[in-house]
Amino acid sequence: MENIIIENLEAPSNRSNDQNISDEIKNDSKIARQIKIQKTTRITSKVLVYVFLTLFAIFAIFPFYWMIISSLKGDLEYRRSIPTFWPEDIQWANYKIVVQDAGNLFSKTLINTLVVGLASTFLGVIITILTAFAFAKLNFKGKNLLFTLMLATMMIPGELFTTTNYITVSNWSWNYTYTVMIVPFLVSIFYIYLLRNAFMQVPDSLYKAAKVDGTSDVKYLLKVMVPLTLPTLISITLLKFIGTWNSYIWPRLVNNGNDEWQLLSNWVAKGFAYPNATTSETAPTLKMAAATMVSIPLLIVFICFRKYIMRGVSKSGTKG
Repeated sequence: MENIIIENLEAPSNRSNDQNISDEIKNDSKIARQIKIQKTTRITSKVLVYVFLTLFAIFAIFPFYWMIISSLKGDLEYRRSIPTFWPEDIQWANYKIVVQDAGNLFSKTLINTLVVGLASTFLGVIITILTAFAFAKLNFKGKNLLFTLMLATMMIPGELFTTTNYITVSNWSWNYTYTVMIVPFLVSIFYIYLLRNAFMQVPDSLYKAAKVDGTSDVKYLLKVMVPLTLPTLISITLLKFIGTWNSYIWPRLVNNGNDEWQLLSNWVAKGFAYPNATTSETAPTLKMAAATMVSIPLLIVFICFRKYIMRGVSKSGTKG
């Protein structure tokens, strides 16, 4: 009788333990299923993102690829109605013809581009640093209003600036000089805005501490602000130089097509013809070869400094 009572007393507890174990197993299986679903979703999302980025990378790279392979094709192959995606017979001679045809003109345009690019970049970066520092850290009357007016000029079409600048430099007789290609575009509101945002991320306590120690604004700018915002400055420097390297309309406009005062982009746009050609028609393959010669240095610069450009732009876009 006592054994029956004991068994009846223990039976519910055993059933309770079995139920608990069963519930735990079910919970574990649910958790495992959720983990598996989350892992599958994460992997799928990553695959879709990489596929999306790969497709857009192909769209971005394809024009450069087409330019390069077109520069290595013969004229007949290039003019086929059905294009080839790789040269059947690689024509390295296209580059030799371009260099021989360029002669002293290529050297002159290269020197012009380097002089204008280095001078405009150096002076433009200095002006950008000083202006951005003034709007970021100095206090003076009308600062916000002046900065707002400067930003408002970014909404004016660039063609209007080109027209007024051309009239001004023509009245000052600046044509056919380095001055006309350097001075009008030294100031960039966008670069000032970009660097000002980077300067504003530097705590004001550093500036106040420096002033307490008797540090001048110029010394504080060179010793503190510039090193802390170096990625943004590198980005501005590279973008400024690349913009000058690619400049086409302004040098051609102010110098009236004079070959002695053109830049590399103007040299690329001129016609190239095969030696002993029977017609005056330009050869597109030679023009592609010239464009490749001018573009490769910029691609190398961008590949080498791309992390600084991305870091500088991303840091300048947020404040914290």
